[in-house]
Amino acid sequence: MDNLSDTLKKLKITAVDRTDDSLEGCLDCLLQALAQSNMETSEKIQGSGILQLFASLLIPQSSCTAKVANIIAEIAKNEFMRIPCVDAGLISPLVQLLNSKDQEVLLQTGRALGNICYDSHEGRSAVDQAGGAQIVIDHLRSLCSITDPANEKLLTVFCGMLMNYSNENDSLQAQLINMGVIPTLVKLLGIHCQNAALTEMCLVAFGNLAELESSKEQFASTNIAEELVKLFKKQIEHDKREMVFEVLAPLAENDAIKLQLVEAGLVECLLEIVQQKVDSDKEEDIAELKTASDLMVLLLLGDESMQKLFEGGKGNVFQKVLSWIPSNNHQLQLAGALAIANFARNDGNCIHMVDNGIVEKLMDLLDRHVEDGNVTVQHAALSALRNLAIPVVNKAKMLSAGVTEAVLKFLKSEMPPVQFKLLGTLRMLIDAQAEAAEQLGKNVKLVERLVEWCEAKDHAGVMGESNRLLSALIRHSKSKDVIKTIVQSGGVKHLVTMATSEHVIMQNEALVALALIAALELGTAEKDLESAKLVQILHRLLADERSAPEIKYNSMVLICALMGSEPLHKEVQDLAFLDVVSKLRSHENKSVAQQASLTEQRLAVES
Repeated sequence: MDNLSDTLKKLKITAVDRTDDSLEGCLDCLLQALAQSNMETSEKIQGSGILQLFASLLIPQSSCTAKVANIIAEIAKNEFMRIPCVDAGLISPLVQLLNSKDQEVLLQTGRALGNICYDSHEGRSAVDQAGGAQIVIDHLRSLCSITDPANEKLLTVFCGMLMNYSNENDSLQAQLINMGVIPTLVKLLGIHCQNAALTEMCLVAFGNLAELESSKEQFASTNIAEELVKLFKKQIEHDKREMVFEVLAPLAENDAIKLQLVEAGLVECLLEIVQQKVDSDKEEDIAELKTASDLMVLLLLGDESMQKLFEGGKGNVFQKVLSWIPSNNHQLQLAGALAIANFARNDGNCIHMVDNGIVEKLMDLLDRHVEDGNVTVQHAALSALRNLAIPVVNKAKMLSAGVTEAVLKFLKSEMPPVQFKLLGTLRMLIDAQAEAAEQLGKNVKLVERLVEWCEAKDHAGVMGESNRLLSALIRHSKSKDVIKTIVQSGGVKHLVTMATSEHVIMQNEALVALALIAALELGTAEKDLESAKLVQILHRLLADERSAPEIKYNSMVLICALMGSEPLHKEVQDLAFLDVVSKLRSHENKSVAQQASLTEQRLAVES
């Protein structure tokens, strides 16, 4: 270390005199000291005030330039040295050196800039101002096709520098994307796929850039999908495959790239991994099975990629996914059920799957998860059943297969996601199915649970779906018994509240259900309607200019139906409904105007 102090003193003199031979000796001595004890040597260099001198030594013509850049690269490995390097004015001369033709100078300069940028806002900012990124991208482009080892080493350093420059910095990542770095990196990956270090660097860069939404379109216009699948097929080690997965997942969120990945054969690779890992209890194999099956489900979220894999229900992929559902592996059961839910996104697929026995498979799966079951599997299987129940022709088939009974077993679930899907599935099943709606609507346990969930203020989805199912039971059954069950269970007040929802569709469903209650069982519901302040709410809906035409129309139908009840009739009279209704006679919507005339006559007669 004493020797180091002498070297630093000597360096100060020779740096001014510019005697290259003795300068080179000093630099070698520094590099040796850094190799032995980087941190301690860096501290000494900082204390000696020699950093400022380095700026003057970074000149293209000098034979020592590469060594100076190397020293800067070494000291910048220490976090505490990065800001001093910026303050010493080293960035501008380093960026100038990026125009050098000397490969060693370029290599050490790339290292120095990369290390200064690592996790350093000041370093990145200085490189940005000096225009360093564009020069490096130009180098990557021009050197891209040369495959000798020295050039590949330089390309790796430059990729690493851009990584450190832009890591976790959205605006600098966006800058690189605008400079066209993505097609260049994809090309690099294709040409240098045999070089592990460079490949790895490209993958890390992709992983960073792919998080940015603006990158997805650029990626989609390259052959990234093909290159990644090719690379994926070659990887034997778990860690390496994991790296490719980390790039695939964010990219696969883009629908165009989903399709490209499917066409490039990624799905076959994923199915193979599932096959290999399904029986293993090694932690890394379980993790890989999850990653592969999750990615598989993600690919099915794109309409085109999903339809391509469905192949009219005959596709190998669809058949494989079906075989996951009865498996004993929870992860595969989950992925299988989610995949079916994704395949069930159009009527044709849904009808085909129901006709080919998928419902029974899903019901068996649910049966295995009733007691202390896996919540995610329950949720996924219910999602699939809900989607399958959307086409009209499937409803009766699913009802006769016993789906309602299977679903009702989860009525005691305390998990909001399961409750939400259970409600949605029942609502889809009874749509225009009077008999099923009546049967369910007379099920006191179900109705009481719905009324309880209508108060689930912490779970807006569950609350909304419970209200909608209550309304649907009345609208589709048109049954007095169903209405009595709902009134006795305390459901009326929730339907009245639902009429004030911010969603027009829910308001409408509530008003139609309330009109049926008023028409069929007004006496039974009278007290509840009164205490829920229905008449005041209807007055507000009619007076509010923002109410949709169908809301105004159904509110007036309901007013007429309420006239058969003395206390409610009195409330209508007290609120001067005639004024509001008569204004609606000139409403631009013909149905509203006609209903206003009829309601006005009714009100006039009844008063």
